[in-house]
Amino acid sequence: MTTLFNPRWSMERRRELRGNMTRAEKKLWNALRKRSFGIKFRRQFGIGPYIVDFCSPMHQMVIEVDGESHTDSLAIAYDRERDAYMLAMEIQVFRFTNDEVMKNLDGVLIRIQDAISPPLQGGVGGGGA
Repeated sequence: MTTLFNPRWSMERRRELRGNMTRAEKKLWNALRKRSFGIKFRRQFGIGPYIVDFCSPMHQMVIEVDGESHTDSLAIAYDRERDAYMLAMEIQVFRFTNDEVMKNLDGVLIRIQDAISPPLQGGVGGGGA
């Protein structure tokens, strides 16, 4: 039987990635691990054939921090493939650039919080009674 989450074959690579996080990944991880959202995130988490930067399995949420290497056409195509895989598993993916995390961490955290706790229906612009 194939393990879908954190498969054994990716254990060493996940460990490597945790030890070599970018500055932006470290900054976001420090904010996420404080559990300021009241949920647990895991870093360098294996999902099927992929390893994602951060994941909240309980909330079916993946957060990716993209550096300059994600701007060329091959990387964009690969990221789309990964995102489609996650979407097919009903996992929402949020992508932030290194610059967004480094220069606007509060804005990044607000977007994550909004995804965890969507606005109430019928609120401002919600078409209430």
